[in-house]
Amino acid sequence: MIEMTLREIAEVVGGTLHDVADPEVRVTGAVEFDSRRIGSGDLFLALPGERSDGHDYAGAAVAAGAVAVLAARPVGVPAIVVTPGGGDVPSSSVALSHDADGSGAAVLTALAALARASVSRLAADGGLTVVGVTGSSGKTSTKDLLAAVLAPLGTVVAPPGSFNNELGHPWTALRADAGTRFLVLELSARGPGHIAALAEVAPPSIGVVLNVGTAHLGEFGSREAIAKTKGELVEALPPTGLAVLNADDPQVAAMASRTSARVVTVGQAATADVRATDIRLDDQARAAFTVHTSAGSAQVRLAVHGEHHVGNALSAIAVALECGADLDTAVAALSDARAASARRMDVRTTADGITVVNDSYNANPDSVRAALKALVSMARAAETPRRSWAVLGEMGELGEESVLEHDAIGRLAVRLDVSRVVAVGTGRPARALHQGAVMEGSWGEESVLVPDIAAAIALLEQEVAPGDVVLVKASKSVGLWEVAEHLTDPAAVAARGGAADNGVGQDTEAAG
Repeated sequence: MIEMTLREIAEVVGGTLHDVADPEVRVTGAVEFDSRRIGSGDLFLALPGERSDGHDYAGAAVAAGAVAVLAARPVGVPAIVVTPGGGDVPSSSVALSHDADGSGAAVLTALAALARASVSRLAADGGLTVVGVTGSSGKTSTKDLLAAVLAPLGTVVAPPGSFNNELGHPWTALRADAGTRFLVLELSARGPGHIAALAEVAPPSIGVVLNVGTAHLGEFGSREAIAKTKGELVEALPPTGLAVLNADDPQVAAMASRTSARVVTVGQAATADVRATDIRLDDQARAAFTVHTSAGSAQVRLAVHGEHHVGNALSAIAVALECGADLDTAVAALSDARAASARRMDVRTTADGITVVNDSYNANPDSVRAALKALVSMARAAETPRRSWAVLGEMGELGEESVLEHDAIGRLAVRLDVSRVVAVGTGRPARALHQGAVMEGSWGEESVLVPDIAAAIALLEQEVAPGDVVLVKASKSVGLWEVAEHLTDPAAVAARGGAADNGVGQDTEAAG
């Protein structure tokens, strides 16, 4: 963040100084909510949590070097105290399930106001470009690709993993300082107005909309409502800004009418401004293609896994060209890009010859479809076709459509000719997934319903064989990553007769 005095911060967030000897003392470091990460010159964010209260660590944070604490009550050390309704960011944009008295929302609202002040000043000085990314799936992988293609042009700040909520968004924005050239942010939503609120925190000049799918369908009610909310990003762009829209998704392409910014379309459609042709996949489902732009054409070879990353890469190229990169530089950066986000199409081949695709961070129908297609592509690309396993858990937040969507995924797995489907869970969604596979034409034990993670591991240990490709995919609440981590664990590999994991690992996202 920009350097600010405690007095200035209090004015920005609508807070009151407590136990402060000198209001002109400056915060010269970062804003941190983990007292163990505090360094000299930092500002400590005292958030009430489900298990502990950050206010209890205020003294330790100041002792570790924090200049002051941003808190909801006096804490006996220098603090800026805020109350519900303070600051100039609507408190309705933040919500904590465990925040009974509103103190957590007050602190988060203050954090958002502080982030907006810092980002606005950096952008006004002409040194910072804010890039926002939204979509039902692919946000994190695209964020990682954007960071890679923009890095040759200057310092990039982007969130770690999918830290894109009401805490992660302003926290990431405050990592930008006078030396930052690009701030790349994900904008996620659980309901109407959320993206608009996040866009107020760090106003973007470039907005990328990837797709409109069925993630969070239970909370939005319809794809139309999801599209309306995703479009809040392009509505927030200034007339001097740029909207990058997916020409292959009609609901995204239609957002061109909702923005005053210039529009660049990307996709495989013949009308796309940045277009991909001649797409082919290698035996790890890594795509190569020809990209066509107004700046010329070039050959692109991605290091991330899955054909769905073609569209993400096109968006990254469009943004890079807008920011001043030449096409060759952008393509070279993409070819070297390694995503930094865990449990997203993380592909590892163990010493005993089992390829594990850990895409277990999260799941929705669109991302599961993409992951299944990548799985089948990898299994079929070998000289001798390999068996494919889809270990699938529940996709959350689908509301009344949950059973139908899980049934459809089971049917798709059969149509794609996945060798084995392992549905994990005891609830209706897992049963619907298994039943869908059975009804579509699975016979014998090609589709198996197991009650829990331990049962899934036991089944795989008994039946998985060298050469098999295993996809692990579910919403993060299921914790299905334990299956992938077990299969690649050196001890488990040794027990199966292998030596050690040879670690061909990539972290990239097929999920939203």
